[in-house]
Amino acid sequence: MRIATLARLADALPRPTALVDLDAVDHNLTRLLAPLSGSTTLRIASKSVRHRGLLRRALAHDRRLVGLMCFHAAEAAWLHGHGFDDLLVAYPTVQPAALDALAGAVAAGGTLRIVVDCPAHLDALERAAAAHDTVVEALVDVDVSYRPGFGAHLGVRRSPIRDAESAAALARDARGRPHVRLVGMMAYEAHIASLPDSPTARVFKRLARPAVSRLRAAVLDALIAEGVEPKVVNGGGTGSVDWSATDPRLTEVTAGSGILCSTLFDGFDALDLEPALYLALEVARHPDPQHITCGGGGVMASGAPGPDRAPTPVWPTGLGYVAMEGAGEVQTPFTVGEHIPAIGESVLLRPAKAGEPLERFAEAHLVRGASVIAEPTYRGEGVVFM
Repeated sequence: MRIATLARLADALPRPTALVDLDAVDHNLTRLLAPLSGSTTLRIASKSVRHRGLLRRALAHDRRLVGLMCFHAAEAAWLHGHGFDDLLVAYPTVQPAALDALAGAVAAGGTLRIVVDCPAHLDALERAAAAHDTVVEALVDVDVSYRPGFGAHLGVRRSPIRDAESAAALARDARGRPHVRLVGMMAYEAHIASLPDSPTARVFKRLARPAVSRLRAAVLDALIAEGVEPKVVNGGGTGSVDWSATDPRLTEVTAGSGILCSTLFDGFDALDLEPALYLALEVARHPDPQHITCGGGGVMASGAPGPDRAPTPVWPTGLGYVAMEGAGEVQTPFTVGEHIPAIGESVLLRPAKAGEPLERFAEAHLVRGASVIAEPTYRGEGVVFM
């Protein structure tokens, strides 16, 4: 059993640690690419990886893997300095230092773009680009959340651009800024991509998808009418890549968490991904015959608080959290099943979200067969962007 092998390998490592099964990563990349057709490409979301070595390996997996979606402008500039290119910053900012780094990388010949959704974003980007005597390309970030009426908003709170008219107005505003050029749009259906399948969720998705398609088409037409020549039309996420890949308007889809397959993506129909990221803890105590206590453990995922945000113990089988303590700060007790691991052995957990846990580790141990290589995470390289 592969997970038993990983646990044995972890026994020889300093713990807590992060293990990445590279064979599972390869499988997941191949699966995420499967629905792509024609010239559509797959962009990797760096926030779900946060590890340069893994990002580089992923991009080398297939020619249809093109570019990264970054979560910070300074991150994109840093990655460009390490040889990455075709970088899309999916979260706007007006911070001068971050935009200066972005514009500087563009002036040096890099392909770095950022999303915008209001005049304030355009103003800040214009100042940074003008200071470097360059032109920075930007995408209009469109909110495609489901709004069936009666004031209902089912989805994330991202952009105020919610219709073709507001997108066109922003395009007209951008024309007055000689150092900013709009080159497309990002329209991410987060309310579909991050919602595990259930009878209720399947009904909701059937209702929400047509609205996303209509809005994408309307906004794209409006931008073209305003003179925008779309180079990049982005959508999709791990949980919706199969559907998004069928949208002829998209030039690319994005996936991130699916590469490492965190537990929040276990509940999607036909998304046959393999767990690739594990957190290994050392069994440090046997407080009584019904419990073990491990060192470390509390790597909780962001989002609405709940039990689904905790990492899931997966090895040995039968482990469970203690209700009064849960995933601890520097130690975590577990109830045990039939097998009671010895002191010094490893317990493996799967995190609820990918990427975030690696902010807690200076390195990740990459496993291929019985070979283990330690490589630094973002944090291990001394950079923290958020």
